[in-house]
Amino acid sequence: MLNTPMSSKQQSFFEGNSLKELVRQVQEVYLADSRPWVVGYSGGKDSTAVVQLVFVALEKLDEKQRSKPVFVISSDTLVETPVIVDHIFSSSKQIGEAAKRLRLPIETHIVKPADHETFWVNLIGKGYPAPTKQFRWCTDRMKIKPANRFILDRVAEHGEVVVVLGVRSSESATRQQAINLHKIPGQLLSRHSTLPNAFVYSPIVEFSTDDVWTFLLQTKNPWGGDNNKLLSLYKNAQQGECPLVIDTTTPSCGNSRFGCWTCTVVTSDKSMSAMIDNGEEWMEPLLEFRNMLAETQDPAVKDKFREYKRRDGKVMMKNRDAEGIVYGPYKFEVRKEFLRRLLSIQKQLQEEEKGLELISRSELKEIRRLWQTELQDWGDSVSEIFHDVFGFAFDCKSEDAISFDREDLELLKSVCTRLDVSWQMVAKLLDTERAHDSMSRRSKIFGELKAVLAESWGTQDEEVQRLKDREQLRLEITKKNANDKAATI
Repeated sequence: MLNTPMSSKQQSFFEGNSLKELVRQVQEVYLADSRPWVVGYSGGKDSTAVVQLVFVALEKLDEKQRSKPVFVISSDTLVETPVIVDHIFSSSKQIGEAAKRLRLPIETHIVKPADHETFWVNLIGKGYPAPTKQFRWCTDRMKIKPANRFILDRVAEHGEVVVVLGVRSSESATRQQAINLHKIPGQLLSRHSTLPNAFVYSPIVEFSTDDVWTFLLQTKNPWGGDNNKLLSLYKNAQQGECPLVIDTTTPSCGNSRFGCWTCTVVTSDKSMSAMIDNGEEWMEPLLEFRNMLAETQDPAVKDKFREYKRRDGKVMMKNRDAEGIVYGPYKFEVRKEFLRRLLSIQKQLQEEEKGLELISRSELKEIRRLWQTELQDWGDSVSEIFHDVFGFAFDCKSEDAISFDREDLELLKSVCTRLDVSWQMVAKLLDTERAHDSMSRRSKIFGELKAVLAESWGTQDEEVQRLKDREQLRLEITKKNANDKAATI
């Protein structure tokens, strides 16, 4: 038993129930209908307990009763803490191999975000600021959507599915409320909060933390895993797990370390520091990079790292009094520095034979496309930075090459400076024209050109003053209309 005493409100599940009764319940829910199961597995203690329960329950059934598939899915955000992702991948492989050997209808799958929704494409490509509690854009794109895509695919195949999760009511009062809100009276299933034709089964919902560890440490792992190593992993990380997130009611990772090494939602990453202190010194560059991202969240230095206009090209004020602006994406030079540092760390770790790919080629190609189409990066900065770091060319397809090059950009800047015109605006107009050049119908080009011209192309001071003048004019018109109305009464 772990030395983690339960609170007075946290009664042990096993004080009134036996493990045999719980296994029997899992079997009954499995046999109740033909709906396939999708079991969430994050590699942490709760999800491991659930997969073990399902594994044991199916193993004890007659082979003819194992009539419907069970899909064990894990989420790889592509920025998982390396130590943890190794554990998830190896244990998922063990689960699949053991299921095949024991003739259990269990398949393991790793779900990942689409190329255009990965952490690096959003942060470096689009310039999204490092996630915060107020703007946690990562969870939906990198965890919820990939898992939900898999679930919806199974719904399309089978009509309905049951999602089996390791959620526990003792996790928080908020989680308890969410569980109660969607529960179907008189049944062990709950309705999924957002997905139609998906139901949720939570077999360890009444477990305390001690119950989970009691079960894991006193029950043999059925696929050959070592739960004592899992306990050691928790001790080294000094934190909890990041669950498979399928909706916004599921607790996000925040304070856990079964999550992303890039997480800036917490003030400091004590878990990665603990791993480093416990022998994973090679992770120090990752922690330094993560801390660098966190530093950009300081309101006092936003103007240093962030654009004064939003991704739509417009300046937004914080309020109608035109006091302060809402800063937009990271500046282009900042994004380039992020990419250079990230690739340098990747090269260092690969030279140390860690075998890590921090950012994939497909992500680099998507970032390259975004920079070219949104930032008019005619100098092809991705290829340049890649070559500077690795010493060889980035393998981008010739048909992806941009029409304009660095010499064209320098010429354009020279001409625009002489004419006192924004070179970025002219470059974007040229790119818009080029994008429609080969189209048989060009009806949309005028709207797109108009949108480019409508963006804020002045300096920050000029655009802020323009918004202040516009607000002042609005107030004067409102006042005049009110006076005119009063005069007619």
